[in-house]
Amino acid sequence: MIHKYKLNGYNIVLDVHSGGVHIVDELTYDMLDNIAPPFADECPANVIEKLSRFYNREEIISCYEEVKELYNEKILFSEDDYEKFAKYSVASPIKAMCLLVTMDCNLRCEYCFASQGDYAMGRKVMSFETGKKALDFLLENSGDRENLEVDFFGGEPLMNWDVVKKLVEYGRSREEEYHKHFRFTVTTNGLLLDEEKMDFINKEMSNVVLSIDGRKDVNDRVRKRVDGSGCYDRIIPRFKELAEKRNYENYYVRGTFTKYNLDFASDVFHLYDLGFEQISVEPVVCDHDEKYAITERDLPAVFSEYERLAQLMLVNEKKGKHFNFFHFMLDLDQGPCAIKRLRGCGSGNEYVAITSDGDIYPCHQFVGIPEYLMGNIHSGEFNTEIKKDFAAAHIYNKEDCRKCWAKFYCSGGCNANNFIYTGNILTAHKLSCEIEKKRLECAIMIKAAQAEAAAQE
Repeated sequence: MIHKYKLNGYNIVLDVHSGGVHIVDELTYDMLDNIAPPFADECPANVIEKLSRFYNREEIISCYEEVKELYNEKILFSEDDYEKFAKYSVASPIKAMCLLVTMDCNLRCEYCFASQGDYAMGRKVMSFETGKKALDFLLENSGDRENLEVDFFGGEPLMNWDVVKKLVEYGRSREEEYHKHFRFTVTTNGLLLDEEKMDFINKEMSNVVLSIDGRKDVNDRVRKRVDGSGCYDRIIPRFKELAEKRNYENYYVRGTFTKYNLDFASDVFHLYDLGFEQISVEPVVCDHDEKYAITERDLPAVFSEYERLAQLMLVNEKKGKHFNFFHFMLDLDQGPCAIKRLRGCGSGNEYVAITSDGDIYPCHQFVGIPEYLMGNIHSGEFNTEIKKDFAAAHIYNKEDCRKCWAKFYCSGGCNANNFIYTGNILTAHKLSCEIEKKRLECAIMIKAAQAEAAAQE
């Protein structure tokens, strides 16, 4: 299987199963529209006749021979040899946990997937005892995993700051006994950040996610405080200070774009101009009927904007400047292991979310969905059959993914998005797929441009 496209002056051919990326000339690009394995010994007469309207006959024959050679060397049109690994996609030890230390928030973001913080389950906070049991649950179900990841999440986790601190201390106190190491992270809207919290976060948190949507007018339109006022002016100085104290390492600013700001490349560069160099701005997840929802009619504008962002980033790099945009970060040389390619994030299998009451869900986006309640840390219940279902949610069990060129990069997409939009974790959400494919095309193009620039140095 191959995927070919034109972008920013490059003719790009991706060999899906080998992961090889080829930058080709116009003849080769057009040739690939007219041939496919198995290859004849000589270029078919009808192909020569068709392409002769645009290219020299000898060049056509030579191009055919080059493509055939690439096929024989298994560099182009390579076979899929990953399906054999699908049988190893089985229930695994848990290595990561999202702790909803608050199911409450001091913002009322218009698009919030968590119903403005309480997940439509009532506003509450996690007790220290529940948090301790959650960490114990992770320790006891992590098998031989040495590094364990815990994200303090909400709502807004800083609203339950004393419990966060106590849980970090408790987790550290259990590490030696279990021969484990906790990597704590926190996701915050920044309203409650102060010097004490920043110092603790920078000492104890392996990563920190700072929530902001970009330009002041964009951010404050949807990310409002309880009293209806915006939050931009309050959080920006705090975010900048925290990032500076971390030496701009192990953090990222995370935003959401909606129909209100389809020119989101401007928000990405606004965040960069503020000094942030680790940036994620992602499409909103919501009901298609919401006024801010991104729909199929918006896709041409979204695609154009991703292309604009990619081109602006290349211009920026030519000036000796650089930042990471999360969805354009792509390793074409090595990439993830085979199983990671097949099933993605590990939600419901290697990763779970724990609510303030101790309920267990596959991830924070499944919280409140009855059929995906996996158990409760207080009762000791844990539904391992659901765990098996998520382990089996790989690309070869997702019909649309099997034949998709992007399957080894998106790994079947977000299971939560699939369920929210289609009602089935095994059914890909088409709109999300199209957006992901455009991001991948842009990311591959950036790699091609960077390789070209390096070769010219």
